[in-house]
Amino acid sequence: MRAVVQRTLSASVTVADEVVGRTDEPGLLVYLGVTHDDGEADVAWLARKVWELRLMREERSAADLGAPVLVVSQFTLYGDARKGRRPSWGAAAPGPVSEPLYEAFCTALADLGAHVERGRFGADMQVASVNDGPITLILDSPR
Repeated sequence: MRAVVQRTLSASVTVADEVVGRTDEPGLLVYLGVTHDDGEADVAWLARKVWELRLMREERSAADLGAPVLVVSQFTLYGDARKGRRPSWGAAAPGPVSEPLYEAFCTALADLGAHVERGRFGADMQVASVNDGPITLILDSPR
């Protein structure tokens, strides 16, 4: 499981001219990718890491501040463009595998105390954010 985590001042996701998720205060935007061998242990580890990582100002975590988290599914995080000009998506888990893990990740964050906003799985989304810092980290769950 892979996450790109950005500290934001605000963020939103729009699908077909409808805002489906938004944060209007400092928080985190998480792009989440799932690969074939990910499971519940990866979900739990990554959710806790995102929630407790000291990315906010003054070395505080989203958990310390009760900061909102907007989570967007992003299969392209497992794209491979090392050969040729067309990326391969073979390492990304298919929807029937990745959607339940995406939902489980959002639920795990909420269970930890996060206010979670979401994109719409599998949709053509427009994501807008005002990055703060900018702070952007790539996190991979341990194997």
